Amino acid sequence: MTDPTLLVLASLADGQKHGYAMMEDIWRFAGIRLGPGTLYGAITRLEQRGWIEPAKSQDRRQPYCLTSSGRVYLEEQLDSLGKVLRVVTRRLKHA
Repeated sequence: MTDPTLLVLASLADGQKHGYAMMEDIWRFAGIRLGPGTLYGAITRLEQRGWIEPAKSQDRRQPYCLTSSGRVYLEEQLDSLGKVLRVVTRRLKHA
């Protein structure tokens, strides 16, 4: 999974984070280092689609959180990925 959209949604699935915290979290769980341009481009697209929203903060850093429609989208994508993984795993057993 290398799609920045899914990586950001996955990072926010366990709670709100600001940009740098997302970058570090994605590095830890996926081993992928998103550059700032890629990350903030994905954040902008996700916000426009209504899948994430800014959270209130007193800090200068802007945290984001997953919306209910973002959670639904992420669950749908994970279900699709699960189906692909099951097919590939079955095929590898017969290869």
